[in-house]
Amino acid sequence: MSQNKWIKIETVHNHITSNLDGVMPKEAWGETSYFYNPGRLFDRGTYFATIKQKNGVNDKASDLHRTGIWRLNMGVSKGAYLELFGPPPPRPGKGGIIEGGWDFTTPDVLTPHPIYGWMSRVAILNPSSTMWSRCVSLLEDAHGKARSTFEKRARKSKLDLSN
Repeated sequence: MSQNKWIKIETVHNHITSNLDGVMPKEAWGETSYFYNPGRLFDRGTYFATIKQKNGVNDKASDLHRTGIWRLNMGVSKGAYLELFGPPPPRPGKGGIIEGGWDFTTPDVLTPHPIYGWMSRVAILNPSSTMWSRCVSLLEDAHGKARSTFEKRARKSKLDLSN
């Protein structure tokens, strides 16, 4: 697929920060992580998505060193993951990737996350405008899951959620 058909990173970032409430982005390790953290009640809040732009020491499965290639990762609900891929694969060994027939280097293909698929995380390299609409619904699912986890954590910590 031609690169001019791919959604830009800025489009994804702007959607997440403008359309999903309580989001706190954090830059680190060659990626932008998105946390649900309304009122900044916690240091980071609850993770639900990242935009990764370069390989990491233990994350080279997507060959992110290629010019213009980046990956959107989303921590979706178990139900959403099951609907897409069936039961999550086993956790890979240290430095490994999940087992399965996925090619983690092909743009515009939704896959389990190459390392964290066992945790119901999904990934896509450079989504096209067609796949972006699917990603929007998965981001909403991941955001809702993060909200629920955050609220449980806040109640356990006896923090005021009315802010």
